[in-house]
Amino acid sequence: MINLSQPAAHRPPEPPVLTGDLDTDAAALWHCTDQGERLLALLPPKPDRNAAESAQARRVHDACRNARQAFLARHAERVYDVLTSGRTRRLRVGELVRTAAEGFPGLVPTAAQLAEERQRIQAHKEGREIDQGIFFSALLRSPGAGIHLIETMRHPTPGSIALLNRFRSSGTVELDTVLLERRGEAAHLTFRNGHCLNAEDDRLVADLETAVDLVLLDDRVRVGVLRGGVVTHSRHAGRRVFSAGINLRSLHDGKISFVGFLLGRELGYLNKMARGLLTADPGGWAPTTVQKPWVGVVDSFAIGGGMQLLLVVDRVIAEEGAFLSLPAAEEGIVPGLGNLRLTRLTGARMARQIVLSGRRLRAGDADAALVCDEALPADLLDEAIERAVRDLAGSAVAANRGMLILAEEPLELFRSYLAEFALVQAIRIYSDDVLARVERRWARSRSAG
Repeated sequence: MINLSQPAAHRPPEPPVLTGDLDTDAAALWHCTDQGERLLALLPPKPDRNAAESAQARRVHDACRNARQAFLARHAERVYDVLTSGRTRRLRVGELVRTAAEGFPGLVPTAAQLAEERQRIQAHKEGREIDQGIFFSALLRSPGAGIHLIETMRHPTPGSIALLNRFRSSGTVELDTVLLERRGEAAHLTFRNGHCLNAEDDRLVADLETAVDLVLLDDRVRVGVLRGGVVTHSRHAGRRVFSAGINLRSLHDGKISFVGFLLGRELGYLNKMARGLLTADPGGWAPTTVQKPWVGVVDSFAIGGGMQLLLVVDRVIAEEGAFLSLPAAEEGIVPGLGNLRLTRLTGARMARQIVLSGRRLRAGDADAALVCDEALPADLLDEAIERAVRDLAGSAVAANRGMLILAEEPLELFRSYLAEFALVQAIRIYSDDVLARVERRWARSRSAG
């Protein structure tokens, strides 16, 4: 409710009166959010605000976000149809949100606003990506729009198509952070983000999607193998490491994007690994999905996003003593789809211990066998990989693992989980407790190195 005792210049914008007509309501939303932007422009930048100014900014953002959510509650599916020309255009999440900024002013942040935010550390941003979370959450709640968007993200990326002939002819593609090599019937993806223990950032997520596409598109490949490369980080220099999860330094610096990373990895390469690649729009009698089995090879550790990745592969081989963890309680963010997928492997009680209390699993221990198929000394891993590839290269494997995914994680369950995740994760990455944790870790890393 508006506080009428406040001067007009300090009141949050009034909520739009929605009529049910898309064009009329879009204009009312723009009037509300434009008023909000004018009020925010009167305030100092976020790090320079006092307590009263910070409270005023929160009231403005809340009013605008309530307006966006109310608008989308009425019009999400129609908005999606307008943006995609009646679902005849396949717009990936990045292109979709850019098109929405132009077609429905005030609904999501503009390219200029996001570029300005990108120049700030995470703690100094306005948190405009929360508005993107509201947008995608509403689209994913709509069965029609949500499924169409999920299907769109399962198509090969343009960059993958451009590299396909090179990979088919040479058997090798070298990306910034991933090396892809075809060896016999297997394609080996090696993470090469060694300076940060193969932690995930926007570049690695994009490169992984390209590499996963190429594995699925190359007819000579029957099995994909994922392994961390040798790292240069001082604590583990010269050792292989699977993944340290999200790059918290990049998060601190404001370089982890909501659309490209936090949402894009779930809808992109992880979902393609789980459900396969769509090579054409569904509609004919024949399947249009390319499925292949995956092997994950864990050296040293698989933390956060690294462990999440293991939940979609078909065989996990780990170095004896390597540990796995989802440190959501420590980081304060949601571990992707780990909350959805972990329970079916470990059971509900252990999943809560891992996600809520930070319990680690160590390869070779009895409990870790629920996630790891084999735990072996490091010098036996290569032999185990070859054996796994032979086991999984059979002609019926891909079809059966597709049916397993259908039973374990129905598409409607996936869609409804993502609808909640999109908003919750967008809020979490701007929450005070998360920002404080990231700042403390960044300060420790600075003092240590």
